[in-house]
Amino acid sequence: MADIRPFKALRPRRDLADKIAALPYDVYDRQGAKAEIEKSPLSFLRIDRAETNFPDEVDTYDDRVYLKAREILDEMIEKKEFIEDESPLYYLYELTMDGRSQTGVVAAASARDYGNNVIKKHENTTEAKEQDRIRHVDVCSAQTGPIFLGFRGNKVISEVMAKVKTGEPEYDFVSSDGVGHRVWLVSDERDIAAIRGAFDSIGDIYICDGHHRCASAVKVCKMRRDEHKTSVGDEEYDYFLSVLFPADELKILDYNRVVRDLNGLSESRFMDRIRKKFDVEDAPFSPFKPEKKHEMGLYISDKWYKLTVKESVLTGDPVNDLDVSILQNELLSPILNIEDPRTDKRIAFVGGILGMEGLMDRVDSSEFICAFSLYPTDINDLFTVADMGRLMPPKSTWFEPKLRSGLFIHRF
Repeated sequence: MADIRPFKALRPRRDLADKIAALPYDVYDRQGAKAEIEKSPLSFLRIDRAETNFPDEVDTYDDRVYLKAREILDEMIEKKEFIEDESPLYYLYELTMDGRSQTGVVAAASARDYGNNVIKKHENTTEAKEQDRIRHVDVCSAQTGPIFLGFRGNKVISEVMAKVKTGEPEYDFVSSDGVGHRVWLVSDERDIAAIRGAFDSIGDIYICDGHHRCASAVKVCKMRRDEHKTSVGDEEYDYFLSVLFPADELKILDYNRVVRDLNGLSESRFMDRIRKKFDVEDAPFSPFKPEKKHEMGLYISDKWYKLTVKESVLTGDPVNDLDVSILQNELLSPILNIEDPRTDKRIAFVGGILGMEGLMDRVDSSEFICAFSLYPTDINDLFTVADMGRLMPPKSTWFEPKLRSGLFIHRF
């Protein structure tokens, strides 16, 4: 059963929440983070991307960078720009984008549940990408970026959430990208007990976004456990910062692909090769955004085509029949010789948040020769794959809106 417990969050003073809250650290490159901090000097990026406090010649992963992150965090606590609740609480975090809202429970999730596969993943992580966050979490003695988790709906949790949200929110602001953010404190002992008991009865929790942040947090938990020679798993460092959303609150956006060249093929030969595994027709509208699973769009030479996966391609396997898998296994790899999309420089990924125009722009600029639009992966497919202990191909899911960093910090 899932051990999801309340905690004493370190969080912004009410009047500073909108000024501190920031998009996740990995949304920006170094210069982008600097630009954001110039616009909002209290932005949490000062801590999450502490290299922005140094000249560009200082390496992003220099030891001084992580020490500076801890220094700034301590200074903000000293100035009471961050406050800490006196007793362990749950928090509700509602995000609203384009008129649609989703509300999750902010809590501390057990690192042991990650190791025991109660908290399930659908992507692999790489050691190199983990190292930065391991050092950040370790030096700060805090998890500063929440892990985005999902679970199948629970009536008790939904009822408590609905009740708490009738009260006055602690935070209520709209960020510069138009996303609304509201936070409520779950402080009634009966509500806290109800939420904890409900999670105790839930057997499966799923990582939706933040696989590297999660793996890094768990490794720091193990480091502290080894350091203190404890094994009970009940210390504060045995838990990591999470926001848990009921599945029916979530929406996955499309995650599209652009390709730089046709692997030496002429366009006509390329299209002939595609027709072996896909039915190809002129798109019924432009730009073509697929309307159902096993439909894809192809944009090439200023024209959209509709690709429909042939029945003979489908295997009944939950992973192989994902549209991202079919595109990779039946087109990108055999036709374009893109074997590993994680490392091949001939392919790039465009999140659905940028819209179809953003996808077309990459081709129209002549940087890429064609684009593929995909139907979004279904949340139930994600759960099914994770339940089987399988992994999705890279860049299978794009979740919006993004959780803000800096609204909740879990110290240990």
